[in-house]
Amino acid sequence: MLDIGRVSATLAIGGLGADSHSVGLFVLKRALVARGFEILDLGIQNDFERFAAVANDCDAVLVSNMDGHAEHYLHEVPALPGNCVWYLGGHPTLTGDTEKLLALGFTRVYSTFVEVDEVVAALREDLASRTPRRAGNVAPPSRRSEPIVEGRDAVLAQWPTGEAARDIEDNACVLAGRPSLAELHESSPRVLLHPRSGVRGRGDQQRLFAHLHAAGADVLSFQVDSLTRDGRYTEAEHVLSNQGQLNGFPVVNHGVEILRQISAECPVPLQTRHSARDPRLLAELSYAGGVTAFEGGAICYNIPYYAELPLAVSIDRWRYVDRLTGRYAELGVILDREFFGTLTATLVPPCVAITTNLLEGLLAVESGVRSVSLAYAEQGCRAQDVAAVRVMGSLGRELLGAGGDVRVATVFHQYMGAFPTHPDDAEALIQASAHTAALAGADRVVVKTPCEATRIPDVSDNARGLALAGQGLAQADSSSYLWDEAEAQRIEASVRSLLQTVLSLRPGDVGACVEQAFARGYLDVPFSPSKFNAGRVITARDLTGAVRILDSGALRLPPEVIAFEADRMKERLAVAGVPRAEAWRLVAEDVLRTTRERTTWPLDLVTRQREAG
Repeated sequence: MLDIGRVSATLAIGGLGADSHSVGLFVLKRALVARGFEILDLGIQNDFERFAAVANDCDAVLVSNMDGHAEHYLHEVPALPGNCVWYLGGHPTLTGDTEKLLALGFTRVYSTFVEVDEVVAALREDLASRTPRRAGNVAPPSRRSEPIVEGRDAVLAQWPTGEAARDIEDNACVLAGRPSLAELHESSPRVLLHPRSGVRGRGDQQRLFAHLHAAGADVLSFQVDSLTRDGRYTEAEHVLSNQGQLNGFPVVNHGVEILRQISAECPVPLQTRHSARDPRLLAELSYAGGVTAFEGGAICYNIPYYAELPLAVSIDRWRYVDRLTGRYAELGVILDREFFGTLTATLVPPCVAITTNLLEGLLAVESGVRSVSLAYAEQGCRAQDVAAVRVMGSLGRELLGAGGDVRVATVFHQYMGAFPTHPDDAEALIQASAHTAALAGADRVVVKTPCEATRIPDVSDNARGLALAGQGLAQADSSSYLWDEAEAQRIEASVRSLLQTVLSLRPGDVGACVEQAFARGYLDVPFSPSKFNAGRVITARDLTGAVRILDSGALRLPPEVIAFEADRMKERLAVAGVPRAEAWRLVAEDVLRTTRERTTWPLDLVTRQREAG
């Protein structure tokens, strides 16, 4: 325990800006509590004013920013307030230049990953000469409210570019001439390659698309910037006007005309990927601009991303998107709706990822959507990942596509956790991950780049990632792969149990069922920042690398599954020599494993090699 004098130091921690990464804060908070600090947790997506409001009650304020825009979020701050120590970490700058940030008064600025022990040592040093204060029961200041804007006129009026999307029939004519992701899923005999891509300007985005298509991309997407995701269109406009940097393509600011110009030159289907707080205007403009696929949903783009966005609000907003998508289907244009089953992307048990996908699908289909993509994020144990994707596809076709009028595809996201820092390990991961996607029978794989852990990828990095993924797909032979049927049976039984529990809460109203399920903890996403998520479910890896449930919270799972998961975790805890009360150590080890040591892929191979040794 850290004590300065006789009183433990009080720290405020939280995320700054529009980005939603929260797992690092989860681990940091628990590690600091274990070392005797009192923590005032501000959560994610804070404006700077929320940090400033608590500075006088704390000994130190630890600010995390992961989208590289810290300088933008702090550009109106002349100096840091309060007589306290200020730290800034995460990935606060896109350029690596920390001088302006240090000039604001930060005691320390970490521009890359830093170990918890190093942070603790720095705090000991920086707080040694200070008299600690107690925050007591000081509550974080309230956030801005989440308004509900109803009606299409109000949605289109959110930004001046909205008016150009008004004529749905004209938009449908444009969409009919663009490559369709729904049709490509149905006709392609192989796994489709889909890189991530998003840059600030029209010309740069067009050139990027051209290079990625030439490198083998079958599907391309606008990766939307953080400011647009948070509805900060005025700020995005300011950055564009001043030739500043954005970490994606500001779809709303560019508008319909520019989107149509880009989509007309693109020979493959385009999708919009975002995680927006309010997706309605973004969907309107995307579809009007010739984009034939739109990602996101009421659960997957809320619970993992936003601290105080009520499910009722997100369900209402996403019903708007789905009704809009259904209206285009009535006009003969089938647009694809993909759900981000990745969730927090960290140690998510397959049953939770699949259940949320299926519930998103039910919400979409009841509003008229006719093509859905169910997405799953690779966790690293090939046996479990293959079983999960196969179960997800089978249940998706059973529950959503049984009548034949809804197309169901599966998407495999290459590992979304902390990527290996060694180039050879990163390349091996991408290749082996694509191999897993093929064995799982996925329709599409979202491809990473080898420099994921070190810098923002350029065109050559993306091309290299596509080449590696192509090699992995070519090497896969699903006919000879002996997949784990017992694992698949456990996953399927768990999903069916969760669905039955959720859909029985308010029969006939899927949205109300989802709200009630999260309120009661019957749905619970590990490491979510949302206050509407129970946060009781804790997960870690077993000795094979598979994700298991350490604490099931209120999840209604089959007793035999709970017993199996408990046995696997007892084994892991015993081997690690970690008491159950300090299970957060397993989480930290699992999250950071690929950055702390050389790691082969998939992770189940690592365990076999260690056991053989």
